Amino acid sequence: MAHLIRHKLTNKLTNAAHTVSNKSQAKVSGVFARLGFQATTDDEGVGFAECDDLDYDYRQGMQMDVLRGEEEDGHMDGDGGLEGDSHYQRDGTGAMLSSLKTRGSLDEDKPKITSWEAGWNVTNAIQGMFVLGLPYAILHGGYLGLFLIIFAAVVCCYTGKILIACLYEENEDGIKVRVRDSYVDIANACCAPRFPALGGHVVNVAQIIELIMTCILYVVVSGNLMYNSFPGFPVSQKAWSVVATAALLPCAFLKNLKAVSKFSLLCSLAHFVINVLVIAYCLSRAREWAWEKVKFYIDVKKFPISIGIIVFSYTSQIFLPSLEGNMQKPSEFHCMMDWTHISACVLKGLFALVAYLTWADATKEVITDNLPSTIRAVVNLFLVAKALLSYPLPFFAAVEVLEKSLFQDGGRAIFPDCYGPGGQLKSWGLCLRVALVVFTLLMAVFVPHFALLMGLTGSLTGAGLCFLLPSLFHLKLQWRNLMWHHVFFDVAIFVIGGICAISGFIHSIEGLIEAFRYNIHD
Repeated sequence: MAHLIRHKLTNKLTNAAHTVSNKSQAKVSGVFARLGFQATTDDEGVGFAECDDLDYDYRQGMQMDVLRGEEEDGHMDGDGGLEGDSHYQRDGTGAMLSSLKTRGSLDEDKPKITSWEAGWNVTNAIQGMFVLGLPYAILHGGYLGLFLIIFAAVVCCYTGKILIACLYEENEDGIKVRVRDSYVDIANACCAPRFPALGGHVVNVAQIIELIMTCILYVVVSGNLMYNSFPGFPVSQKAWSVVATAALLPCAFLKNLKAVSKFSLLCSLAHFVINVLVIAYCLSRAREWAWEKVKFYIDVKKFPISIGIIVFSYTSQIFLPSLEGNMQKPSEFHCMMDWTHISACVLKGLFALVAYLTWADATKEVITDNLPSTIRAVVNLFLVAKALLSYPLPFFAAVEVLEKSLFQDGGRAIFPDCYGPGGQLKSWGLCLRVALVVFTLLMAVFVPHFALLMGLTGSLTGAGLCFLLPSLFHLKLQWRNLMWHHVFFDVAIFVIGGICAISGFIHSIEGLIEAFRYNIHD
């Protein structure tokens, strides 16, 4: 009996302490909320409260079972604790606990990837075909362009890490728990509770623009490479783009990327061989390198375009949350980001510098166009094959985002579902996919400027998704846990990224207008 009284007094004191702590925490949270910063959204707070209730009830149930066991001479079977736990759940949360366990077991059954496999995916994203435009960035930026290749690698690595940090919140025991799953979830958490869906819409629009622009760039580079590989043929670059798009029409029938993923490794290896061939040719002309052409000053009018090109070549933030969530050891994510971006920085810097030293002021938008005709045709054919096989990946991703946002968003969808009861794509849904392929062709035909489009995309969506939004979200969601240097880095990245994005966007538009006005083809 004395033991029971002692337990009751302890519980009352504990509850009183919890009440005081919650009130003080609410006051502090209110101050930060009025300043515009909050640690978690209301929904996440409710989720943590439920977890705390489960933990509290579990402890209470265990204590009561122990007391009963003492009163009944310690007679209790091995499962009594779990049964007591379920009986002492408030508001029917016992069923929730079992459902959480079931969902957790399902998540554990999903195949996970190693840090090396995750690094391979990141490497494919940041060391793809678009490194072919980096020597053109050195043409207008000189040594500052090389510095920006290093600076962009450091910043994109940092923003990738803080973006993943926004997926987690600390519970009452100081343990980080993953409470969000995607870039969209992070954006919605920042805009809650006033505009709970606004952030997700902004991120979706930026993702769609970047993915479709990537598809357009693949068509542009395919037409450009074919035109420069066979200059004697009476076929224009626009006509070659039409031929390339005709080969891409089957993408409209894609149901999944299993068939396309088989060629992913082959494409990456082919691109590696192409880079080696270009660098080998440049090294063979090392005696002719024009070091004096590498400038310390910049072309004020065209250098902002180079910034967009460099930023776009590092974009990988879109799929990082999904990638980290599928890793066997998420704790190795930071290490993976470090070695992938360091290797990308070294390879991009060497490739851009060596290629520019070889051709200097004659450097073209796509560096392979500078190769001799005999080597150019072989290299460009490999690049065209890689571009055509890479096109389905961003196309399918863009289609998925569009379908989920406009056709499959439950009762909030703007248009009816484009899939039938059996999961088959309806005819009008197929027509929309074909129309999207044709749209990428029309953009490639009317705006056949690889470097300008790449700079425009990097300035418009690349800077937003890689610089602006991650730093803003980090300040918003992790404000209470940030050190002063983290706040300084986030604010500095946001300001610098905003300036680069605005200037790059303006100068890219001016470059496109100038190209149309004077009918510039290259």
